[in-house]
Amino acid sequence: MAQGNEEAFAVETTSRASGESGPAAQSVPDERRAVDGYLLAAFPWYGLDEAYTGPRWLMQVGTAADGTVEHGSTGHGDEPSIKNESLPDSQRFAVVVTVASRPVRSSADGTGVLEATSVSTAAWLAGSGLLSCTWPQEMERALRQDWLDQQTGVAWELADDLDGPGWSGLTLPVDGVPTEFHYRESEYGWVLAGSAQEGVHIGAYGRGLSAYGLGFSVVKDIAGYAH
Repeated sequence: MAQGNEEAFAVETTSRASGESGPAAQSVPDERRAVDGYLLAAFPWYGLDEAYTGPRWLMQVGTAADGTVEHGSTGHGDEPSIKNESLPDSQRFAVVVTVASRPVRSSADGTGVLEATSVSTAAWLAGSGLLSCTWPQEMERALRQDWLDQQTGVAWELADDLDGPGWSGLTLPVDGVPTEFHYRESEYGWVLAGSAQEGVHIGAYGRGLSAYGLGFSVVKDIAGYAH
């Protein structure tokens, strides 16, 4: 995932909590709209396996320009929020990112070629997801965007070098099968990325919950994640 391809992936996908908008959608509960977005995917969603018994919740799906669902996230534990600045270390959560495995393909308007998705894509989405919900508590608000921009650049570089010194190996079960992941920790939390057997790549990030005891499995009923 070369640096020059950042814009291609960023332009290709947009995050959304639903597949509907406008006045007609206002009468539909947010939880239903969120679930509907996940149901449009042509690939299975992953979450923590049944060994995890805590709260589960939905985040957002990311879609291509033509509306095809490309990726999305399922949450576990406390819903991370930058509003919890007074007690940031009290948040305990793990978010699982599922990314459809896609080959190099033509853009929706037929004018170019879009980059294939890979484990690096999952690593980037997980890394940027962690950054979006945490930052140094003592930092002034005016400096936070600069910090986020800088750390986002670092996340791109790390995702593009999964075999580099910034990552270590971690074996975790995926649908009961031991699977190798790329793993890294920082003062803000942890990030990991790997591939599943169902034609998808898996990324995950969290803090307060150890990654070492986690396992992943296909979500049998995505509606069970809706509040």
